[in-house]
Amino acid sequence: MSTDVKKIIDNLLNFYEFSNKKIISIGAGGGQFIEYGRYSKQVIAIDNDNEAIVKLQKALQGFEFKNKFTLISSDFYAADVKGDVVLFEFCLHEMSNPEAAINKALTMAPNVVVADHGTTSEWAYVVDEKEKVMNSWNALSKFNPKKVQEYDTVQYFRNYDELYQKVKVQGINSIKRIEQYRNKVDIAIPMTYNFALI
Repeated sequence: MSTDVKKIIDNLLNFYEFSNKKIISIGAGGGQFIEYGRYSKQVIAIDNDNEAIVKLQKALQGFEFKNKFTLISSDFYAADVKGDVVLFEFCLHEMSNPEAAINKALTMAPNVVVADHGTTSEWAYVVDEKEKVMNSWNALSKFNPKKVQEYDTVQYFRNYDELYQKVKVQGINSIKRIEQYRNKVDIAIPMTYNFALI
């Protein structure tokens, strides 16, 4: 599976100026988008999934800016840290109460950047997250974002099995929705994503 992560990072860096900022990154586990840390003053990465934190720790090993990162395995609501900006990394839609999560973030930093799936994303539908995505953007709209930008990319898979391995954890609806790709190769599923600044 691949998507153009470098392009997503470039778009993120163009969307918001992270230079010399103390970033509180929510959902950073796994480490796909850590490149923004290169320009920051400090990154406090919070994820409630300990395995994701371990993945992030491993991902950071190859980077000379790894010492800028402080990793915290914790529930976001229990975290008591302050910074210049809170960054939600494709995780706001996973929170049971996105509005409460944004309110919490605003107690941690004066700026909040949300990076998440867009409401028109076919990928969000395939992984059965469309309703969650709609809920999170509806909650976000109540905060009158200063800026919102939409982007398009594609999720690529070499074959059905690779796609199945990616989506099986999403449940039976996702498995049913990928049935159309069985016996296909070079599968491309459009993914829309948005950045918002509060």
